[in-house]
Amino acid sequence: MMDLKAYGYTGIEVMPDGLLPGRVTELRRERFTVMTERGEVTAVLKGAFYRSAQTRIDFPCVGDFVLLHDNENGDSLIATVLPRRSKFSRADYSGHAAGYAKTVLEQVVATNFDYVFILSSLNADFNVTRIMRYLTQARQSGGQPVVILTKADLVEDYNLLLAEVIQSIPDVPVHAICSHIGLGLNKLDPYLMPGKTVVFLGMSGVGKSSLLNALAEQDIMKVQAIREIDSRGRHTTTHRQLFMLPSGAMVIDTPGMRELGLFDADEGIRAGFTDVEEWFAQCRFTDCRHQAEPGCAVLAALANGSLPRERWEHYVAQQQENKDVRNKTSYLNRQKGSKTIWSKQTKKHGGGRNRH
Repeated sequence: MMDLKAYGYTGIEVMPDGLLPGRVTELRRERFTVMTERGEVTAVLKGAFYRSAQTRIDFPCVGDFVLLHDNENGDSLIATVLPRRSKFSRADYSGHAAGYAKTVLEQVVATNFDYVFILSSLNADFNVTRIMRYLTQARQSGGQPVVILTKADLVEDYNLLLAEVIQSIPDVPVHAICSHIGLGLNKLDPYLMPGKTVVFLGMSGVGKSSLLNALAEQDIMKVQAIREIDSRGRHTTTHRQLFMLPSGAMVIDTPGMRELGLFDADEGIRAGFTDVEEWFAQCRFTDCRHQAEPGCAVLAALANGSLPRERWEHYVAQQQENKDVRNKTSYLNRQKGSKTIWSKQTKKHGGGRNRH
């Protein structure tokens, strides 16, 4: 018998008859791999699941704890998803660029994790702004963010870049590592305790697969070479999967995302920019836009250096992106609602064509 507690399962008060608890460890198309107390099983969604699910976010994701009907002779059936203690979401434009999408959905990337490892390479693609964007979503997720600066062997003195990141996000742990030579890996031990789950996030080419191989103490992921012209990599991970490490901790690896769309990130932005928003209460007007109003505490702080301009620009940029996603979602929902009303009216009156 497998002890599901090793996979972070804490149990539920009442277990419905005939159902078996498990944790989703892999998703390929519409087939799930689930770890249960009886071992690893493959599963699909029960037909009633499709009818009861309100949105895409109700569907199982890697990291989810589920209840299923076990089938020893074939695919088991997932009946329900247990409540999530954390989840990581991004804005999904349904395979299109943001400006051309027909719908904006919430895409759940991973669930039930304790830490979010935000990986950024110290090569030519190093970008503090991108780290801060990932950080906002990590804070929104419910997991504890940790910034991992990879490939420390590629720079003459990684401490300079390390200090730059720490200065930008002083309240978040930041570690510089090199997976190939083991530099700094011991600093990650406190996060990799038995039963804990870590999700890896970062663009392709930042070294997620190399770090996973180093922590797993074996080559379980293929490592792709990066392009020298721009330090960008190709996608190594093609699907989401949960790995058990020798330490007893688990890692959820995700396909590299070139652009992370902020989705419903109000709380994450607020948590990441408390030093910025504390100036708002000092403005003369409660509806101050911080542009040219008299008595604006933000403008005064920018002028005397109390609020770094770069910090303010990061805040404004993330608020604008979050607003854009919210506005686009509202617009598309209204369009969808209008089409639904039109369709019902058309059917009521016998169709849209003239009848003779």
